[in-house]
Amino acid sequence: MSLSHTAAEYMLSDALLPDPSGSRAKGLRLELPSDRLLKFVTVGLPLFLVSLAFAREFSTGSQISCFSPTNFTGKQSAYVDTACWDSLVHHGFDTEGHAVTKSLWALKVFPYSLLVVAVLMYMPYLLWRYAAAPALHSDLLFIIDELDKSYNRSVRLVQHMRKVQQASAEPERFWEEYERARRERYFEFPLLERYLTCKQHAHSLVLIYILRNLLLLFFLAATCLYLVFLHLNIFFQDEFSCSIKMGLLQVEPHIPPLIPCKLVFFSVFQLISLSIGGVYVLLIPVVIYNALQLCQWDKGLLAVYEMLPAFDLLSRKMLTCPVNDLNVILLFLRANISELTSFSRLNAVSALREATANKQDIDTVVDFMTLLAGLETTKPKH
Repeated sequence: MSLSHTAAEYMLSDALLPDPSGSRAKGLRLELPSDRLLKFVTVGLPLFLVSLAFAREFSTGSQISCFSPTNFTGKQSAYVDTACWDSLVHHGFDTEGHAVTKSLWALKVFPYSLLVVAVLMYMPYLLWRYAAAPALHSDLLFIIDELDKSYNRSVRLVQHMRKVQQASAEPERFWEEYERARRERYFEFPLLERYLTCKQHAHSLVLIYILRNLLLLFFLAATCLYLVFLHLNIFFQDEFSCSIKMGLLQVEPHIPPLIPCKLVFFSVFQLISLSIGGVYVLLIPVVIYNALQLCQWDKGLLAVYEMLPAFDLLSRKMLTCPVNDLNVILLFLRANISELTSFSRLNAVSALREATANKQDIDTVVDFMTLLAGLETTKPKH
């Protein structure tokens, strides 16, 4: 008998979760994997492509090539290229023969506009980092710590039950007290459950998360519309007619009224705009999916923790409308599941409960631990 008692003590001691060796604060992820991917692509892609465009500009020199008259010297041809690049205005004629002008300045500022796009795409991340991440960090630390402690309390409860049962002269009386304690919810964890219930009535995190996704969706759509505008108005015109008859050159008779020019970098800008526009269009459904995650509960996590005694947030139907802070916290708990040591233990116990023949004998982790400790063999079956 002493050997079985010693084995039960060792088993229950091993079931306890060890104290975390380091601080959990540094290991918590305050961004969902999909949000991290969106930030990396939406901010990094325009910066990467713009850097390539700038590298090409510095390596090739002039971004424009004008066909100057044959009687122009080299310096005059260089002046034509510089003047046409500075003005970047197309001079043409409409169907009625009237002179019209069209500014192509959007091509000149296109690389810089993509830098603005990268900054705008980073703003939703800054909003989340400074407006929501500190509060979320505190919530996750407290809830993860309480969930692990609740599991340990359950194991210690079984250790205490075992000692009391061994010292009890009337085993049946002991089990009657145990059943009465379960009915009167002496084993519940009111602090944790009430804290999670309180988070159901809070909406600060969920509003910031929705605002973050709406801002990102708006910036993605605005960027795509901007690129469509460039393609419809400018990005199909790689050649234009430039006029340098202005200022002191206006009265020079040997200077032609219009000089044809070609944009050297045109194909590069077309490729950059198509790449960014195509990727951003593909990312719009991802942003919508992230926002729609808040329309349903992640019940798998809380269902596993219902193995804790008197932790019945789901069974008492306390989960109502999912658009609240608790649902956001559950999403981030799922992302930080590696920090939640008790989850794997309870998940294994839950799987064993589903596999056992008498499921009614295992309702909580306390029942499972009493079964392993050998207390169930002395428990009277009703």
